[in-house]
Amino acid sequence: MIKALIIEDEKKSREMLSSLIQKNFADRMNLLGAAQNVAEGVEMIKKLQPDLLFLDISMPDGTGFDVLEKVQGVKFDIIFTTATDKHALKAIKYSACDYLLKPIDMDELKQAVDKAVQKKSPGLPSMENLEFLIQNLKRTDDNYSKITLPTGPAFEIVNIKDIIRCEADGSYTNFYLTGNRKLMVSASLKHYEDLLPEKDFLRVHHHNLINMSHVIRYLKQDGGYAIMSDGAQIEISRRKKDMFLERLGAVK
Repeated sequence: MIKALIIEDEKKSREMLSSLIQKNFADRMNLLGAAQNVAEGVEMIKKLQPDLLFLDISMPDGTGFDVLEKVQGVKFDIIFTTATDKHALKAIKYSACDYLLKPIDMDELKQAVDKAVQKKSPGLPSMENLEFLIQNLKRTDDNYSKITLPTGPAFEIVNIKDIIRCEADGSYTNFYLTGNRKLMVSASLKHYEDLLPEKDFLRVHHHNLINMSHVIRYLKQDGGYAIMSDGAQIEISRRKKDMFLERLGAVK
């Protein structure tokens, strides 16, 4: 049974989320309580030791990230709740943390809870990328140099410049990195197409997203192929050919 805690300043949102959890997840989640600000949240975390936080981002006396800084060392998983903070959302995505947009959708809540329940098994780390998340949130821009990739029982924090290419594998994505490294991540290629910097990465085919800085050669035969720094030969779709050549010229 997962022990959960809500930290949310808006009374209506706090009561709604509490009600949804108690009505739909009572068989696998014990809701310990709900805090309405940073100070109260920190006190309840230290006292109750929850397994999971539903954590609001913006509160009157600070942010959800202030909460995290004040309780470093306490182990729990996080599901952020937010409305429109785009900078915070991007930092959260780069840190591979779960989030829910307000008003909270029941299907999305169920998916987030299911994921949290699956994590609650021996050996699975909690908040290993907390420091990385906090660093990203303190940035004044969205030009991140690293990204967290969840690989089953672990988090891998990798340099974006070391990503050679990404390949779709059903609902998973295979990352091919420098040093002959390969990581399988449980998120779609579309997710990373939207997340990785557009100036560096291009979706050249339905199955492939490539780092233009790692293209070493272009083959014109059979419609066109990009030869990558790891030796991979990646097909360029016809509709992406002009964009690829334009971007290739800009990189070179």
